[in-house]
Amino acid sequence: MASALNGDSLKTKTVSVISSDDKHLSGADIKAAYDPTDDLLDAEPEPFKKANDLDSTATRRSVYDDNELAPHYWPKKEYENLHRFDPKARWTFREERAIIRKIDWKVMFWAAISFSALNLDRNNLSQANTDNFLPDLNLTTDDFNWGNSIFRLAFLCAELPSQLVSKRMGPDRWIPIQMCLWSIVTIGQFWLTGRTSFFVTRALLGFIQGGFIPDLILYLSYFYTKHELPIRLAFFWISSNICSIIGSFIAFGTLRLRGLHGKAGWRWLFLVEGCITLSIGLATFFKMPPSPTQTKTWYRPKGWFTEREEVIITSRILRDDPSKGDMHNREALTPKRLWTALCDYDLWPVYILGLMFGIPITPPGQYLTLSLRNLGFNTFQSNLLTIPSSVIGMLTMFLITAASELVHDRSIGLATGLLSYPYTHPIQVGWCSRNSGAVASRTVNASVYNMFVQASTVVASQVYRKDDAPLYRRGNLILIIICLFNIVVLYPGTKAYYVWRNKQRAKVWDAMTSKEKAHYLETTKDIGNRRLDFRFAH
Repeated sequence: MASALNGDSLKTKTVSVISSDDKHLSGADIKAAYDPTDDLLDAEPEPFKKANDLDSTATRRSVYDDNELAPHYWPKKEYENLHRFDPKARWTFREERAIIRKIDWKVMFWAAISFSALNLDRNNLSQANTDNFLPDLNLTTDDFNWGNSIFRLAFLCAELPSQLVSKRMGPDRWIPIQMCLWSIVTIGQFWLTGRTSFFVTRALLGFIQGGFIPDLILYLSYFYTKHELPIRLAFFWISSNICSIIGSFIAFGTLRLRGLHGKAGWRWLFLVEGCITLSIGLATFFKMPPSPTQTKTWYRPKGWFTEREEVIITSRILRDDPSKGDMHNREALTPKRLWTALCDYDLWPVYILGLMFGIPITPPGQYLTLSLRNLGFNTFQSNLLTIPSSVIGMLTMFLITAASELVHDRSIGLATGLLSYPYTHPIQVGWCSRNSGAVASRTVNASVYNMFVQASTVVASQVYRKDDAPLYRRGNLILIIICLFNIVVLYPGTKAYYVWRNKQRAKVWDAMTSKEKAHYLETTKDIGNRRLDFRFAH
């Protein structure tokens, strides 16, 4: 489990409470304010398990309950939610459930809609293929491959710059701007004329959409704990499958417009779906508050949460991950922190997973509609026949993510998942987020991870070649070899690496006295997962 310190290590410590109005106190003042209490939970939360007594305390023990360590984890004065952080705050399971339900409805639901808008516009090319898109523009399958590669390369190149802009502007501002910009480009595809315009629009779409997913995950981390986020990310990607199903029905109707005003059906498809996502993008400006304590505005005068709820949300987030108080939500990354995050070699195993896991499944998915047409199905049948795989993918994705959380083991869940083929991306995104250990690192690491994911699609787009058609025997052999390597070598090796790293650190940290630990925390320049008290998830 990735954490700074677990509940058991704090069990014997004494704690006190300080007023939420005393956030200006010095470290010595904070230490002096602590009193004993033992009404806190030490066990980690178990997914899908309901408390027997909903009115019992749900607050979990953290570093803020240790009078020696708490000052070293205190949020910075610039942290936007500091005025609602109260280490003495206690809440019940009933309150916590009600708040999480409200966050799911207010925050997660619209995040899923926004993500669906992304997938609607970046996946409609395969639907356009069922309506003679390539012949209409005099393109070959190799041109189609290069178009996909150009899109992914542009997407990859924009990942990190997008994150830097998002961290400076705030994801609540940058995300809707991205959505509106790419929707305009999608609409512009109505007027495609040939190979050059096809490549240009693919590059523009990739560059504008790049970084959107890490931006959205960063935003969700402001509201959810590390135990809650993986399951939400599963639903996040399930919304992508739902979008694919809806997109198939939209294509089924829109492509029937072929011939209207002398235009091909795929042109109307780009126009209609671009207008839909533009509407969602404009609405997103009003649906994404900057933080849990900044939901009140002129068009939402009462806000989403009461003061009590804001205290609970802020306190539970910081208790779960104190590093979230290290930066303001509109604080730009310094070059030094950026370089430190990029050089974080402990995240490279997860990056390699991002590069390799998607290669075996990408070519069959990209060529599904073309293969169905080659088998004799018409335009409308081909679009509808993509629905079953999306439905099955939703079920297996959720089940494998839930299983990995229940057994607290990411690598076994992922390896098992590859054998049964669900989409394991949500687990790996959560894994990368947990093992980053700090907001600044999480921002960059999420981008780098997604860059590797996009690089995998660039590689995968070149596996099926024209000289290997129509059975693609060579390409399929390559995909099988990569899949076996992932299952037998890559995932077990990643787990072994993190187990070894945790043992290394525990050997040093556990040998230190309480005073030595406090001195280390007070003087260390290590941040995030470089600290001796950090443990990697595996």
